[in-house]
Amino acid sequence: MIELLSPAGNVEKLYYAYAYGADAAYIGLKKFSLRVKADNFYEDEYKKVIQLKEQFPGRKLHCALNISFHNSDIDNFLANLDYFKAYPIDAFIVQDIGMVPILQKHFPSAQLHVSTQASCINREAVKMYKSMGFSRVVLGREVSLNEIRQIKDAVPDVELEAFAHGAMCIAYAGRCLMSAYLTGRSAQAGACTHTCRWDYDLFADPAKAKELAASGALVIQERKRPGEYFPIFEGDDFTAILSSKDLRMIEHLEDMKNAGIDSIKIEGRMKSIYYVALVTRAYRKALDAMEGKISSEEAKPFIDELENVSHRESGTGFYYNRSEADQTVTGATDSQYILAAEVGDRFSGEKTLAVIKKGADHKEKLQNEFAAMHPGAQKARLADMEKNPDRYPESVCQKTTGGQDWFMYNIKALNMIKAGDPVEFVSPDTVCVKALPEEWLLVDPEDGTLRQWVCDGHPCLLYTKYPLQNGTLVRIFDPEYVSGEIRDTGR
Repeated sequence: MIELLSPAGNVEKLYYAYAYGADAAYIGLKKFSLRVKADNFYEDEYKKVIQLKEQFPGRKLHCALNISFHNSDIDNFLANLDYFKAYPIDAFIVQDIGMVPILQKHFPSAQLHVSTQASCINREAVKMYKSMGFSRVVLGREVSLNEIRQIKDAVPDVELEAFAHGAMCIAYAGRCLMSAYLTGRSAQAGACTHTCRWDYDLFADPAKAKELAASGALVIQERKRPGEYFPIFEGDDFTAILSSKDLRMIEHLEDMKNAGIDSIKIEGRMKSIYYVALVTRAYRKALDAMEGKISSEEAKPFIDELENVSHRESGTGFYYNRSEADQTVTGATDSQYILAAEVGDRFSGEKTLAVIKKGADHKEKLQNEFAAMHPGAQKARLADMEKNPDRYPESVCQKTTGGQDWFMYNIKALNMIKAGDPVEFVSPDTVCVKALPEEWLLVDPEDGTLRQWVCDGHPCLLYTKYPLQNGTLVRIFDPEYVSGEIRDTGR
């Protein structure tokens, strides 16, 4: 059985990684991870992590300590040992072998995993890491499936982990200095700005240069390395030079299994909750189908949903041959969806009725106030109500569909949701529920009135005919999405 390992840039994403089917998740701790721009984990979040591991028994937690440590970094780590020991860490992912004796001494029950940053791509290196006490090697992304099979045959008792999905780096094992050169932010200190994917202006005769670059025939060559080419592609007002394809191996999991891979890894600790949830879910269903737990027909709709997550043109990296890995691409494949809200726990029937009573009490209060008004004031109130209906929201009332009471949930809005718009519910085991406007309501928890919209920072309840699974997300169509058009959305 292959382990599914998902990214978690913060404690919220850790929940969705587990909820959507990850067997294990990898996190980073502040200052010691190669994704310092991810939220990472700090202060007392270890308490929430402990709760999540209790909520999802059997799930593993891997901690990335994959920076190159300076002396001051080691001193800082040692000064914070008590804090790190508070986390229920099952394994540390490291590239700096200087950390090995420190971790073995202070975390004797935690496993050691070699980071992909160590560029381990041969059997002799795996043997060496085994002798040092490592139980798993996260292979360099430059290794082929044939080489992985050879490594597994040579060292069968060391677990092999390999990336299956996500961003690839133009540099060998991510050891790139381009970001440090252009911005002063080093990838080796966890601050990569992805400068290889930036858009560059091409300075030459504009008309001739753009025509040539748009043709795909333009390449650059380093002077002392004749015959080694980097293709350049010119688009509308930008040039792509060193931007690699994403990795996608969901159609090739059987080959990864046969090669001897024990754990497949999804890249993306800096990606969104929506990305973590849907990509994890797709690979969970694909693995379940491979293992005979569900049919391939049942898994297919979940896999197809990968197209609804923001991503780039993808390929198989170095696993079969290097031709695809050598291709550069431009921009990102956009998504037609925006993550609108996270759905919380379902209210009990008693708690739902309490909210409905608030609405009834609010309605009665307004009716009593109106009845006590002077007729002239009543007339003015009616005119104002007609002119400004948003000031006088209706109260929620109990609803049923087919004899079944509706369900009420807390929601955490992340983007604006408007009553009357179509929304879609995605959950760990339901591909998508397309809810019509008449099948859901937004409710103010304070007074039980109906809301016409909600956005980030506004407390709100969702009242719907649908029973929703824990971990359900609400998505809406992006009104600015245009099919075939590439936008830099930051997602």
